[in-house]
Amino acid sequence: MRGWWREFTGLVLPVACGGCGGPRTGLCGECRAALLGAEPRRVRPAPEPGGLPVVWAAAPYENAVRAVLLAHKERGALGLTRELGRALAGAVRAGAGVSGGAGPLLLVPVPSARRSTAARGHDPARRIALAAASELRRTGTPAGVLAVLRQRRTVADQSGLRAGQRRANLAGALDVADGAGRLLAGGRAVLVDDLMTTGATLAEAARAVRAGASAAAGARWKNAGEQALRAAVVAASPSAFEINRN
Repeated sequence: MRGWWREFTGLVLPVACGGCGGPRTGLCGECRAALLGAEPRRVRPAPEPGGLPVVWAAAPYENAVRAVLLAHKERGALGLTRELGRALAGAVRAGAGVSGGAGPLLLVPVPSARRSTAARGHDPARRIALAAASELRRTGTPAGVLAVLRQRRTVADQSGLRAGQRRANLAGALDVADGAGRLLAGGRAVLVDDLMTTGATLAEAARAVRAGASAAAGARWKNAGEQALRAAVVAASPSAFEINRN
């Protein structure tokens, strides 16, 4: 009976911190501080892929932050979604504050490959984007999620590929759903993802958004929206933060 109760409580109560593995907490204070304690900063990979918009990140992808993202993405620790959404909301807010402009923030999550979504049982970027939009609205910033990016073709697994190989693998892989270009042109689009490493995925997403919005709004988008396009992520490679030291 005690063994059964232990199994049951393990399902409904957090067994370990998603960052450090500490007992009986979804995210301990120290790991929460690593995720949320710093001011979001602009980040840029090196080399920087063509077409990459300005990107803001909440934290470096290392130590506790890396563990939290992997727990959410690969192990289905969905109890971490709210805190990851708070981190992403901070990065979105920082980037949007720099770009200015009017209209609601439209968070456009970068879609996972279909096979990855099926294997994980959820789409991490979309789930975090919904939590971030809720946090933004709660704190007074009009925001919504437009999950309008689609995979046009199958791409190879990105792990193990170098920056140039990733760009080639993703070139032309995304497009915008039919009729969604006009929606994108009606607000301030912010591409969102959980992680940026080489920037190839965000650059391809930006290409697709620009093409879709330009087709719908023409010169109006080119004169305003295209220049205001931003991206935000929960975490980026530590080296991408080096831009702030130059």
